[in-house]
Amino acid sequence: MTDERRLLARTAEIAADFIDSLDTRPVPARGSVGELRVALARPLPQNPTDPVSVIEELAAAGELGVVGIPSGRYFGFVIGGAVPAALAADWLASTWDQNAGLYACGPSASVVEEVVGDWLKQLLGIPAHASFALVTGCQMAHATCLAAARNAVLADVGWNVEEAGLATAPPIRVLAGAKRHATIDRALRLLGLGTGAIAEIAADGQGRMDIAQLSAALAESAGPTIVCAQLGEVNTGSFDAAREIADVLEGTGAWLHVDGAFGLWAAASDAHAHLVNGHDRADSWTTDAHKWLNVPYDCGIAFVAHPERHRAAMTVRADYLVQAPDAVRDEVDWTPEFSRRARGFAVYAALRSLGRSGVADLVDRCCRHAERFGEGLAELPGCEILNEIVLNQVLFRFKDDATTSAVLRKVQESGEAWMSGTRWEGRSAIRISVSNWRTNEDDVVRTVAAFARAVEEIDA
Repeated sequence: MTDERRLLARTAEIAADFIDSLDTRPVPARGSVGELRVALARPLPQNPTDPVSVIEELAAAGELGVVGIPSGRYFGFVIGGAVPAALAADWLASTWDQNAGLYACGPSASVVEEVVGDWLKQLLGIPAHASFALVTGCQMAHATCLAAARNAVLADVGWNVEEAGLATAPPIRVLAGAKRHATIDRALRLLGLGTGAIAEIAADGQGRMDIAQLSAALAESAGPTIVCAQLGEVNTGSFDAAREIADVLEGTGAWLHVDGAFGLWAAASDAHAHLVNGHDRADSWTTDAHKWLNVPYDCGIAFVAHPERHRAAMTVRADYLVQAPDAVRDEVDWTPEFSRRARGFAVYAALRSLGRSGVADLVDRCCRHAERFGEGLAELPGCEILNEIVLNQVLFRFKDDATTSAVLRKVQESGEAWMSGTRWEGRSAIRISVSNWRTNEDDVVRTVAAFARAVEEIDA
C-alpha cells in the first residue's frame, strides 16, 4: 500500500466511524469556542508533518466542534443530510478535482451537469426549454436568476444593462411578500438594485402573499417590474398561490421569479405537487439540492425560462480561454463563478440512487414525520402549534417568550436533538424542519420526549 492509499484508507475509516456514531452522539457540538481554539490554533509548522498524523489530529480536534447535521435528529435551518451515493460521489469529485467552469477542464463534469439539469427539470416540473446552473446555494441562485430578470425587464424598455450599467437606468420595482426570505433582499443588494426597490406585499397569518394587494400594486405602474413568489415559507412552510400570481401577471410584462429553496421539491411528490400548481408559468426558479435532495454542501440550482437572458447576464470571454464547440456546454456561461467545484457528480449520484420514486418517498416521509411532530408536541402542556403543517415545517411555542426560550435551550443542551428558535409575529417560537433522509419514527419519538422532559423540568 502506498503512502497516499494508506492516507485515503485511514480517512475513509474515520469518516465511516463518524457516520456510525450519529445515532448515539450528541447532535450539538460538544466544544466551546475557547476549547476549539486551543485544540486547533497551533503555530504555523516550520517543517512538513506526516499527512496521516495531520488527518488523525484534525479529526480528533475538529470533533469538538462538529455538529451532527447528518443525524436524523438535526432539525435546524431546513438542512438535509447526504444520501450515501451522493456522499461517495462527492469524495470522487474531490479526488478527480475537475474545474467545472470550462468543458476543456472537465468534459465529464460538463456533461454530467447537462444530464442532471434535464433530470431536475423533469422532476420539478420546470419547462424543458429552461436553462439552468448549479451554484453554491439559493443565495447565488437568486443572484443568477434576478440578474437575468433585471437585464430582461430593462431590455424590454430599451435599456442594455450589459453595456450601460445601472447608474442612469430606468428604475425597477420588485414586488415581494412581507415574509420573503432574506436572500432575496441580499441578491437585490448584490445586483445593484437595492432593497429600496422592494414594494412589500402583505402576507396572511401563514406567510402567504396577498394576491389582491399584489394586483393593486401591479396596476400602480407599468414600468420594469419583477415579482418574487415563494414556495415554502421558512418558518411555516406555506406556499404562495403560484397559479393565481401567474394569472395576475399575465400580459403585464412583469418577470415572475420563484423562490423554492425547499418547497419546490414538493413538485416531485404526487401527494404534495398541488402546492406548486402554476409554478411552471414562472420566468425563473431557485432551489437547493443540499436541502431536500440530500447532497453534501454546497449545491444550489437556478433555472431560467429565457436561456438567452440567462446566458447574457452570466457569460464571460477572454482570449486565453478555450472555447467549447457549439455542441457542448461551458458552465461558466451560466453561473456567476469562474473556477468552480464539480457539483454535478453528487447530484447525479443522488438522483440515480433514489430515482423519481425515491425522491418522492423522501419528501413524503419527511412530511409525515412533520405531521407526527405536530401531533406529539400539541399534547404537551402549554404548547401551541402556530402553522398549518402543509409540508416539512413545524412552528410552535409555549405560554410566553421566556418559557419558549427555556424549553428550547434545555432540549438543545440535552444533546438529543437540535432545532432553531425564531420569531413569528413578534414573539419567540421554535421551528422544526424535517429534511433528512435518515430521520425515522424513533427520532421523532425521542425528540418529542426531550421536549416533554424539558417542559416537566421547567414546570417543576
